[in-house]
Amino acid sequence: MDSKYIVADISEALHSRAFPTVTFWNRLEGRPRTENFNRALRAEVRDALWMLTKQWQMGEFRGDDAGTPIFTKVHLTTTRLTKYRGDDHPTQVFEGNVPLETKVECRPIPFSLSGKQLMLDVRLLMGRQWIKMVSKLGDYTQAFIRQYRIEQPDATSKEDALLCAHQAVWQTFAATSTRLMDGAALYFYLKADPSHHAYDGIAVNPIHEDDIDRLAAKFVAWFEKLYYQPIGENAWKPSRLEYRFACSAPETDGEKVLTADEYYHGHLDWYNFDVDPKPEGLGEVTGIVPPDPRGRQTQTLIPTQVVFEGMPNTRWWTFEDRTTNFGDIKPDTTDLAKLLLIEFGLVYANDWFLIPYTLPEGSIARIKGMAVTNVFGERIWIEAAGSGADDAWQRWSMFTLNIQSQAGATDSTLLLLPTTPKVLEGRPLEEAVLIRDEMANMVWGIERTVPLATGDSKPGAEAAIETLNFYRRLLAESLTVPAQPPHSLIENEAKIRYEVMNTVPENWIPFIPVHVENSNREIQLQRAAMPRILEGDPDRPEKVRPRTMLLRKGLDRTPAKSYFLHEEEVLGAGVRVTQAFQRARWRNGQVFVWLGVRKQTGRGEGHSGLVFDRIVDIRTKDGEL
Repeated sequence: MDSKYIVADISEALHSRAFPTVTFWNRLEGRPRTENFNRALRAEVRDALWMLTKQWQMGEFRGDDAGTPIFTKVHLTTTRLTKYRGDDHPTQVFEGNVPLETKVECRPIPFSLSGKQLMLDVRLLMGRQWIKMVSKLGDYTQAFIRQYRIEQPDATSKEDALLCAHQAVWQTFAATSTRLMDGAALYFYLKADPSHHAYDGIAVNPIHEDDIDRLAAKFVAWFEKLYYQPIGENAWKPSRLEYRFACSAPETDGEKVLTADEYYHGHLDWYNFDVDPKPEGLGEVTGIVPPDPRGRQTQTLIPTQVVFEGMPNTRWWTFEDRTTNFGDIKPDTTDLAKLLLIEFGLVYANDWFLIPYTLPEGSIARIKGMAVTNVFGERIWIEAAGSGADDAWQRWSMFTLNIQSQAGATDSTLLLLPTTPKVLEGRPLEEAVLIRDEMANMVWGIERTVPLATGDSKPGAEAAIETLNFYRRLLAESLTVPAQPPHSLIENEAKIRYEVMNTVPENWIPFIPVHVENSNREIQLQRAAMPRILEGDPDRPEKVRPRTMLLRKGLDRTPAKSYFLHEEEVLGAGVRVTQAFQRARWRNGQVFVWLGVRKQTGRGEGHSGLVFDRIVDIRTKDGEL
């Protein structure tokens, strides 16, 4: 044999590449000898030695971390949420059978405004339901319609301007005032006092009284199941235009208090909460307190490798038939998120394993650690990745909670909330936009959508014009002497006149800056009112009041209270706030419907055109100066 084919030391020859013909194989493929590729693509394994050589070829024998986990023993402590407090209101027992979004966002349905009936569609719905229920006992329909009637609006009274200024609203009330029943009036009468009966003031057969009482209880339960209403005060904070609430769970050393100070997004999850380190907790609650939910668990589980569509297969003879095409991802050099995603999918995808562990909703779990056993029999104790020092630059965490008043500090407990994955939102019943007007040095609350008494909505600008025209018509009908024309139309030789101020549409509600009490530097925004100026009106101008519940805070109380808004809540971009019905299906199939608020960023500053103390040109009837 030729000496050039004799290699004395094969390892040295491979390392120094002395013989270029000696190479490494990095890929083996079946070589078919026929046109049928089926058998060649099978890569049939005939003996175990071939499998070992394949492992050697792929470098698996050189790996020191290739042990696959087969058993995992998890040790954790658990507790559950037991208390709830909305804003600064009294603490309640946490309701685990209600979605947390429903509990937090729910606001009372506005059935009245300035003493006038609202939500006529819901009132009639409730009335039809009661008539349907009670008609099985006897002919009491007309009696209940007379007792709980729809009020007939007076088209000649300012007090009924809310109903009569809009033709469709007046027509609807006029058509139903003596024909249909106001079911909401019956509901509120029953809820006002447990001693109230549905047949009070109505002549019914005495043998039907007990049956009517049972139907009344079913009627109340039917409505409260149809529309979820808040128990006590809700969590909406008008001065911040957001929800504020807190929950707590018992622990060994007291309570773990979780606070959400700025919730307005519409989707509630763990990242809305911070841990409040104050030791006093949420205090005592009234009602049935649930038993101690604290527990300690140790459970053995079988890890499962994480897979996803398009995941590369680790074995060469397994063909990839998934749908994701990593080659079609074209990230920029600065697109770090896509680069990390590609690196995870192509390099580290097979390093992740999933442990199926079931926890009840509303629970808080703290993982003490995991004992992982791999295929080589090694047992490794693993602690949470985020359990190191808060200032460690290598610290990594996910689903952790921030701790209030401690910069950079986090809590490694896992919070599982009783929330819904999807919430359906209806069209806005109310919409208000708060903008800054630097020319007038104030903030305006523009009511873009206002609720009508029928339960429908209307653009605020149209409603403002119709309301102003209604007042003008009433004034014209009440004056026995024709009103004098404005001074600008009186013939004289003056070319200019002095104007104290002009006006703005009635759906523009002013918010003026005022000093915070006991502070000379801090300011806040106070709701004010524009006068309703009617030409020729001998009476003092009335104040224009907002029509949306979003801006009417304090007006429906006796006596009325001012509404203050924190100045920093209205930035240069403005704020858009809407109120609409929300609908969600709970885990047991039950449907919840509630009235909630959403807050979004506005679209910049605006100008109302409001000016004071100016000289204006006088125009003739022909429009000339």
